[in-house]
Amino acid sequence: MNITPLADRVLVRPVAAETKTASGLIIPDSAKEKPLKGEVLAVGQGTKDEQMILKAGDQVLYGKYAGTEIEVENEKLLIMRQSDVLAIIK
Repeated sequence: MNITPLADRVLVRPVAAETKTASGLIIPDSAKEKPLKGEVLAVGQGTKDEQMILKAGDQVLYGKYAGTEIEVENEKLLIMRQSDVLAIIK
């Protein structure tokens, strides 16, 4: 994959949605919620006003409607501004 985000944007691979509940029930596709967690694949250079804090490999939480979904090599990815990321998971 050869995508480099511009300015203060990051490329995120969402974590796959859960397919089973803790009790073992299978969740149908129509009832699955959009994942709110993902892995940063690439980051832009930042802007003069905003320095990039995120780096490739970070696990992050983001808002439910954050970013724009794109498809690259049959894989769904999100591209969003660094400010749309809510937290880094350590």
